[in-house]
Amino acid sequence: MENTIDNDSFGRMIDLLEVQKLFILNHLAPGGTAVDFTMGNGHDTSFLSRTVGKDGRVYAFDVQPEALESTRKTLTADGCPDNVTLILDSHSNVKNYVHEPINAGMFNLGFMPGGDKSKTTMRTTTMPAVVSAIELLAPGGVLTVAVYPGHAEGDAEGRELREYFSTLDRHVLCCTEIHIVNSSSPFFTVIERRL
Repeated sequence: MENTIDNDSFGRMIDLLEVQKLFILNHLAPGGTAVDFTMGNGHDTSFLSRTVGKDGRVYAFDVQPEALESTRKTLTADGCPDNVTLILDSHSNVKNYVHEPINAGMFNLGFMPGGDKSKTTMRTTTMPAVVSAIELLAPGGVLTVAVYPGHAEGDAEGRELREYFSTLDRHVLCCTEIHIVNSSSPFFTVIERRL
């Protein structure tokens, strides 16, 4: 049998945001519960919604009204099931809205693509949001946290998150950082709760 190689695969670079989704897919099944902690334009929300399906539940957070509107449009355009709760509030308040264990969560830090670049995630809310997300994480669950250190707050967020993740008990949580060696931005951490 002859081996064939798709010519489209040549010249393509790794997309770290797509790699995050592979980790999510290993932990999130239809009927699961997921949280998009930084909805932005809703692409991660849509991915989570389609992954958990009609019997699952997704909560999505953002502090910008335009993010909710953009996300509504994305969910409709993608034909997502009616399983998403859009929340206009800080992700640091997740426990006011999510009361059950979650199977997966996604943080895509920084600013909303196409939005006001002066409005970025901030350590003052990101850190408590990540701590709460880990506390809500079900056994066998996963979080991904994408960091963009190309701006001052993003760099500070990344350093503070790395320091925090290094303190977590490896017998309970496995924290793996994935980055392109010859580029500083973006990188992401996968946090997996052991069974």
